[in-house]
Amino acid sequence: MPESAQDSAHDANRDPSGPTRRTTLRTAGAAASAAFLLPLVAATPAAHADQSRAEGAEVPPAASGALQRAFAAAAAEYGVPLSVLLGVSYLQSRWDGHRGAPSVTGGYGPMHLTDAHTALLGAPHHSQGTEDARGDLARPLRVPKATVPEPRRLPARLRTLGRAAELTGLSAEALRGDESANVRGGAALLAAAQKRLGLPGSEDPADWYAAVAAYSGADDATAAGVFADEVYSVIRGGASRTTADGERVSLDAAPAVAPDTRQLRTLGLASPARDPRVEAPKDVSCEWLPAPYEEFGDNDYGNHDLGERPSSQSIDYIVIHDTEGSWDTTLKLVQDPTYVSWQYTLRSSDGHIAQHVPLKDVAWHAGNWYVNAKSIGLEHEGFLTAPDAWYTEAMYRSSARLVRYLAKRFGIPLDRQHILGHDNVPGTTTGTIPGMHTDPGPYWDWAHYFTLLGAPFRRTAGSSGGLVTIRPDYDTNRPVYTDCETAGQACAPHGSAAVRLHTAPSADAPLVKDIGLRPDGSDSTTGVNDTGARATTGQQFAVAGHEGDWTAIWYLGQRAWFQNPKRRPTAVSAKGFVVTPKDGAAEVAVYGRAYPEKEAYPAGVPVQAVSPLPYKLLAGQSYPLGLRTRGEYLWATTFDPAGHKVVRGQDVYYQIQFGHRVAFVRAADVTVRRSGK
Repeated sequence: MPESAQDSAHDANRDPSGPTRRTTLRTAGAAASAAFLLPLVAATPAAHADQSRAEGAEVPPAASGALQRAFAAAAAEYGVPLSVLLGVSYLQSRWDGHRGAPSVTGGYGPMHLTDAHTALLGAPHHSQGTEDARGDLARPLRVPKATVPEPRRLPARLRTLGRAAELTGLSAEALRGDESANVRGGAALLAAAQKRLGLPGSEDPADWYAAVAAYSGADDATAAGVFADEVYSVIRGGASRTTADGERVSLDAAPAVAPDTRQLRTLGLASPARDPRVEAPKDVSCEWLPAPYEEFGDNDYGNHDLGERPSSQSIDYIVIHDTEGSWDTTLKLVQDPTYVSWQYTLRSSDGHIAQHVPLKDVAWHAGNWYVNAKSIGLEHEGFLTAPDAWYTEAMYRSSARLVRYLAKRFGIPLDRQHILGHDNVPGTTTGTIPGMHTDPGPYWDWAHYFTLLGAPFRRTAGSSGGLVTIRPDYDTNRPVYTDCETAGQACAPHGSAAVRLHTAPSADAPLVKDIGLRPDGSDSTTGVNDTGARATTGQQFAVAGHEGDWTAIWYLGQRAWFQNPKRRPTAVSAKGFVVTPKDGAAEVAVYGRAYPEKEAYPAGVPVQAVSPLPYKLLAGQSYPLGLRTRGEYLWATTFDPAGHKVVRGQDVYYQIQFGHRVAFVRAADVTVRRSGK
């Protein structure tokens, strides 16, 4: 989620063989019209095979086929078509059981049976730590102290496990931890919904549209219909993948299945027309729930700034957050004028979206005013440090469709220097670095997400390309993290998108240091929120050496080693442009924002310091080039936008992948060259 507010808030992958590239919740979305209920246009590659596994990565040993048989048995027991049961499960978990651990919203097993009564009481992350989500030193925001409202009673969509226990007679413990029991529970819920809706049992999957829509738990017809459409898209296209536990599960394609979408009426859900202020693709469910723009207190206002983007400033970034709070709590907070803001919130259970801030305006979410002024923030319902933090496929898909729409609209490249995690946004000054937020964290599956975006991470060069794209196999890459629930204790084993970085090519070598996070020079740790020695899927780095199964990269001004064995690679070769200090320069300053030179500021706008971070780019090192931009600063400290001013300078900056977070260097200080030269 967003950081503290002002200085934080103010302030291509191509395959050589072809292109890759505080009020109540309102119901939302468009009416359940034909535009929504027809099969969705494929916005992602067909799901026939899992594309996230890196070339050469080891596949877990094949299991006995027990999970496939469990689906077949449960389908037969409860009279649910097997394809319907498999399709619903795929959209929830991609058939993974996660060894009985809950999702980020308290869902368990392949069917994502929810039992979230203890998971939803934590404060959203914008209320945590010292980060100023606005990120502008010219108008610092205090860290929001909003009271987290406790839900009087969890909605039905967050307590489906209890209902499954009633229907099956199975214990809650079994439904959480036993995959076969969990699948039976999901089948029982589908069968019960079909009966409750007065629909006959049928072997034809086309006759189960309403029951599938009901499984989403959505409270309006549009959201329920979009969920069901996604399930039937999977059924028509088929799918096959090996789960994290080595279970091979397949769903044969049935392209002729045409569900009776008229059944949606039997749910009795509201079907409001989509608000004309919504900015989202037509094939997602999205409502308008505006964040307030209000004055309060002593010449203060919130919770965003008015703007005229992209005519006033280009939109260069999309920032991925997780809420670390429940959907209902998050929506209440974003409607508080004293809180912070972001453009969209996405719901875990069905991928439903709420938009809060018009895209022309500047939300306060990233902890860096420069990034806020040039970005769009997406909050995904979830909790970073849940013991086994996984996200639903429904939310991944909805998010990917939204990002594809935004990227096309604003010309944003689909790569990891433009599609950022909150944990990739740099601190604006040395003092802000330790407080920067770390969501969505190491459990966000960037490889799968970019496959859904239509821009999978692929090898783009031979071994002499000079760059590597980090890409471990998510399911089998399970570094030990600590501090999820208890300080110092190991988190539950789980797939991860990140690799660890050491000072030497040995697992026993210390982790590299991050002097911004730890000015005393102490070592980085294995903490789930410690980004000091972490490289994440999709990020590119310049190669600094090889030794056996280890690869070195340039990282935060030092050589950093990660395990990258040929039999199980954690990165693929790439090529591109890099920056290196100009000849004769021993070191180059690194910045967390691209602000103009002092001569660019007009009268009445205070000069903002061009403050270097504590890191240095040293001679002989190189870092991948992201984007080129002239220095820019949005002066916006008043409620009346007539007093706002965009200051543009002559100094040119290059954005680089410097560590886990991006950074900026002045073009005058560096040379740009092709990697591998």
